[in-house]
Amino acid sequence: MEALWIDSAAASHYRFHEDHPFHPIRLALTEDLLDACGALRSDQKMKPLTPHADEVLDWIHRADYIAAVRALSESAPGSEAIALAGQYGFELDGDTPYFPGMHEAAAAIVTGSVAAAEAVMSGLTRHALHLGGGLHHAFQDRGAGFCVYNDAAAAIRWMTRKHGAKVLYVDTDVHHGDGVQWSFYTDPDVFTFSIHETGKFLFPGSGFAHERGESSGYGACLNVPVEPYTEDDSWLESFSTALERVIRVFKPDVIVSQHGCDAHALDPLAHVHCSMRIYREMPRLIHRLAHEWTDGRWIALGGGGYEHWHVVPRAWGLLWLEMTDHPLLEVIDAAPEGTPLPTDWPRIVSPHRPADLPRTWLDDTAAWAPMPRRAEIAAKNREVLALALQHLG
Repeated sequence: MEALWIDSAAASHYRFHEDHPFHPIRLALTEDLLDACGALRSDQKMKPLTPHADEVLDWIHRADYIAAVRALSESAPGSEAIALAGQYGFELDGDTPYFPGMHEAAAAIVTGSVAAAEAVMSGLTRHALHLGGGLHHAFQDRGAGFCVYNDAAAAIRWMTRKHGAKVLYVDTDVHHGDGVQWSFYTDPDVFTFSIHETGKFLFPGSGFAHERGESSGYGACLNVPVEPYTEDDSWLESFSTALERVIRVFKPDVIVSQHGCDAHALDPLAHVHCSMRIYREMPRLIHRLAHEWTDGRWIALGGGGYEHWHVVPRAWGLLWLEMTDHPLLEVIDAAPEGTPLPTDWPRIVSPHRPADLPRTWLDDTAAWAPMPRRAEIAAKNREVLALALQHLG
């Protein structure tokens, strides 16, 4: 099979609270859009029943951290667990509050991403998509940035240990993929590449060009931080130049990509000013490079994205259309100014449904107000890109 859709039903239980920006309605809206297009068939879907997450969690996270997550997952956590919650990154009034069933939901997401990795490495499929995954901010000993367990790191570790694979990790989220980077910072068999808004202004405050790995992993890490208000052309120039160079130098066996879609101008949690165009072009490039360098082996994960109705479903929908070479892409590419979305989408009832919904796959950026300092921003991004690429061959 060319592409598998890994069922993300378990991720519907990964819910901090109703008003939290990391809300599973994003997943439901995306699947609803693809169903409305006739682009998601039942024979393309797989439930991630195996492998079990516990073994892989031990490879990524400290035992005391896992124990703390389990304790805080109870319907009524004990006073000792609550007293230690902040030490492990969990605060009820913070970005990553603990919630009942947290361990089970987060572990199920790990299972889904590892199942995607195994499906690709076993030859069951060339490409696999697990939109419930991509929780790239979780660390060995603490949760952060809405992330409890680091499913991306778990899937990568699975492939290096079980299959001896060289893995290229590509992070397109507007926030630096810090948890994955630090998990493999000394590992020469895992190359982490992240393009993101500079940490000078945005969480998590890392991902600078001088972060290049350490010890035997030096050189197997590349960060391309871009300026606030970066637009499509400059983002794509930085992304494509860097990724083409990385893959020629590293020569991976498999690609894992994280597709946070919060670099869009409408996203409320960042300052980058891109349109849907980058979410058409980035998967296209990754797809081509996968077939050129890894015999098509490509695992894609979800991630951030906090404009639930206008941005995430379209971005993730375009990713799946690319992974499956769906003929709808020919229509979108032929009429980028406005290929319509299905008239009956979305079919999900929600009190949060906005009155104005997108009606086309891509954005009409001609109607957007021009950004000031466009030339200066692009020049600064080129300067940082050149600095970041200095240590690559």
